[in-house]
Amino acid sequence: MSSSQSLEKVCIIGSGNWGTAVAKIVGNNVTRFPHIDSKVMMWVFEEQVDGTPLTEVINTRHENTKYLPGIQLPANVVAEPNLLKAARDATLLIFVLPHQFIRHTCVELRGHIRPNAKAISLVKGLDTHDGGLDLVSNVIADELSKPSGSSSTNGNGRTDRLDVSILSGANIANEIAQEKFSETTIGYRIEQNGRLFHDLFNTSYFRVNIVNDPSGVELCGALKNVVALGAGFVDGLDLGDNTKAAIIRIGLMEMMRIAQYVDPSVRDATFFESCGIADVITTCYGGRNRRIAEAFVRTGLPFDDLEKEMLNGQKLQGTSTCLKVCQFLRERQLSQEFPLFTTIYNICFQGLPPDHITQFPLPHLSKM
Repeated sequence: MSSSQSLEKVCIIGSGNWGTAVAKIVGNNVTRFPHIDSKVMMWVFEEQVDGTPLTEVINTRHENTKYLPGIQLPANVVAEPNLLKAARDATLLIFVLPHQFIRHTCVELRGHIRPNAKAISLVKGLDTHDGGLDLVSNVIADELSKPSGSSSTNGNGRTDRLDVSILSGANIANEIAQEKFSETTIGYRIEQNGRLFHDLFNTSYFRVNIVNDPSGVELCGALKNVVALGAGFVDGLDLGDNTKAAIIRIGLMEMMRIAQYVDPSVRDATFFESCGIADVITTCYGGRNRRIAEAFVRTGLPFDDLEKEMLNGQKLQGTSTCLKVCQFLRERQLSQEFPLFTTIYNICFQGLPPDHITQFPLPHLSKM
């Protein structure tokens, strides 16, 4: 095997504002490590920006003018509109897509990734499977570990299960792209891979901690978006910071209990990492789910309309996660044990007036 073949090669699958901010970090970091190829491929869903393909804009101006304007990308980040070409030969796959698109993307990739590939998911959402909640990392691993159904054109079949780590934290993309200090958490199943991804992402302004609790890290990243909807309702009603603090506290408690129902191995300590309480706080004050929920109260417009109007092509994650989580709870007759999540669901989907966000029975500590 030649030295070029033994290098780790990176492909970022996704190019929204968070994917682009990550591309800046990874593009700069790969040049520091001799065992990682200096070229970073980034799969871009092709769009026209003022009559020019977005991939052409990124590759010539080194800027994603659609999703992260004003941020210069390293020249070694190469935008590619063809998913299979972007991922060809990659050994480090970084998934940073809305969770709604993960399964379809993985099905397209199936049979076309390297046998020695590792992956990391930056996706904050949940899937459903056989009446239960399924982690996005499991969807990625399951779909990419299946046989393609036909002989792969490049012979890249897998005989084992793809290892998928998780990255999640208090990570508002624009702030990180501007190199404002923040932390994040990587949850790993295989420590060697966790350390490899640590090196890929860690910088002086983007500090990475790794923990052996991938399910906990991932569930924090998904569930906090539901709490942020509650915070947005509070802001839309002008109820103030004391009320929002109460929503954050109760929301964190319910997150911890839901996580135990989904995966009893989740560690309480993980909720005190950046992926936990820090992400809940920043999302409840600055995230897109909070902004849209506030606008929902003030305008009375449906969430779908607000998403199109306010998010510039990005996807709202909180409502779909809330729907899946509360369906999971109802099927297990657990709704009454999670009054905040249930109230948020009823406001989003059942026509409950938003001012009911504070009109639910407070849970007893003994039940939490």
